[in-house]
Amino acid sequence: MSHSDTIPLHPSSQSDIDEIENLINSYPSSVLPARPPSPPRASIPVSSNPLPPPSSFVPSNLPPPSVPKPTPVHSAAPSSAVPKPPIPPPRGSTSSGGIAGSGFGPAPNTLTEPVWDTIQRDLSRIVSNLKLVVFPNPFREDPGKALRDWDLWGPFFFIVFLGLVLSWSASVEKSEVFAVAFALLAAGAVILTLNVLLLGGQIIFFQSLSLLGYCLFPLDVGAFICMLNGNVIVKVVLVAVTLAWSTWAAYPFMSTAVNPRRKALALYPVLLMYVSVGFLIIAID
Repeated sequence: MSHSDTIPLHPSSQSDIDEIENLINSYPSSVLPARPPSPPRASIPVSSNPLPPPSSFVPSNLPPPSVPKPTPVHSAAPSSAVPKPPIPPPRGSTSSGGIAGSGFGPAPNTLTEPVWDTIQRDLSRIVSNLKLVVFPNPFREDPGKALRDWDLWGPFFFIVFLGLVLSWSASVEKSEVFAVAFALLAAGAVILTLNVLLLGGQIIFFQSLSLLGYCLFPLDVGAFICMLNGNVIVKVVLVAVTLAWSTWAAYPFMSTAVNPRRKALALYPVLLMYVSVGFLIIAID
């Protein structure tokens, strides 16, 4: 079959084609406007020379960033400044708080000093505290100095001296008499410490022991004189004088340890202890 040959259409097909052509001709087709041509693209020049190797630091033309300055904060109430810590009381303060603050006495570095310097310092402290007992004055500038600068060497010497004097004066049971003297001092220190604490004062056991030991010095003198003179009347008078002396010597120290209104209550155990020592001096023959 050649291309020039045609095959006649079926009559039904020809009618369908005619109908389609009539529909197309009856509705004129709207032609869409053509799209405008796209603008020409920019060409990238390509160089034949090789690019330089990238450097580790690329300089920038931007200015360095500015560091913001801290703005001072102004408080709403400038008058409310931070309170300063309280100034500690001076060493010569007579308040009862100063005794507890330095209850364990000064703490100098004595590990590397010579032995002779240590002995001199202890002897000077004993003499200084003994002067306060020999010349009691409740109106002196610093009545609580002996409590702050307490030591146990002076009380040790005075209680040993009293025990030796009483044991030499006793005809029998000398060792028991010597032990009773130490027991009285220890019991008196315990009772005095508890009494002061219950009265609202501030004191420690070693301060009580130092106080009672130093104020025992007048009774030591009285016991030594009574050992030399066995007259009972002389003993009673001498013990009464030394007892009042010892109690009066303890009064300035106790006035700094408790409230001034309770000084008599704080001094009462001290008086009872010295009365016991006085009776012991009179009774031993």
